[in-house]
Amino acid sequence: MKFTKVVTVIQARTGSSRLPGKVLRPLLGQPLLLRQIERVHAAHLVGTIVVATTTDPADDAIVTLCQQADIHCYRGHPTDLLDRHFQVGWQFQADAVVKIPSDCPLIDPAVIDRVLAHYLEQPDAYDYVSNLHPATYPDGNDVEIMRMSALTIAWQEAVHSFEREHTTPFLWENPARFRLGNVTWETGLNYAMSHRWTIDYEPDYRFIKAVYEALYPHNPLFGLDDILHLLAENPSLAALNDIYAGINWYRHHLPELRTITPDQTRQEPLPC
Repeated sequence: MKFTKVVTVIQARTGSSRLPGKVLRPLLGQPLLLRQIERVHAAHLVGTIVVATTTDPADDAIVTLCQQADIHCYRGHPTDLLDRHFQVGWQFQADAVVKIPSDCPLIDPAVIDRVLAHYLEQPDAYDYVSNLHPATYPDGNDVEIMRMSALTIAWQEAVHSFEREHTTPFLWENPARFRLGNVTWETGLNYAMSHRWTIDYEPDYRFIKAVYEALYPHNPLFGLDDILHLLAENPSLAALNDIYAGINWYRHHLPELRTITPDQTRQEPLPC
């Protein structure tokens, strides 16, 4: 495998509109963000891990947490995630930048390595590789890796607000310009719209907390298969947040997103 300097960026802020402070919520005595970093760190190919937060004073708590845990932290634009990822890549002299959102505390380290290996085994073949286009893994296993030179082009040229806020659309929306790769779940299954393991709503937190309490004490690095086995034995766990399955940010930008179809997202349920 050709040597490539990899920097993995975990984007994190406290200002979530639906679930404020979600990254600092406790999971078995530790903030959710630290639990996720523990899982990302268990992957073998992630290189240097950097938390990219904002300059908003509310995110001082994230900076303090990173300092106490000896984790690299960068502060940047509150809404321009593309700039935050570029600045981290530039400061840490990355050849490739990995994007993992902080709302994925159940992410499987083996899934991270599988996506990164797909890129790193042929680093001259791709500008961008993910497991999201199309997505097949349970939602909350989001991994994207991009060549620094491609990220630089996106940083220089992207003008739409959703391109800046979500970092990578300029790349995967331009398949004629960039060499794109995708990793699908090796089982052949597609649980992207049916299994929600990410956090954006209160029921998501209850689900994730229940999974951690059931699995972590016996195996801190429990994986995707362990969660599926737990849900098969306890269907009521999946029911905690299944009303939100399939809901993602794409819903706000149809039909602006040329490569996304309506069946790849759902609208939020109406309040009861």
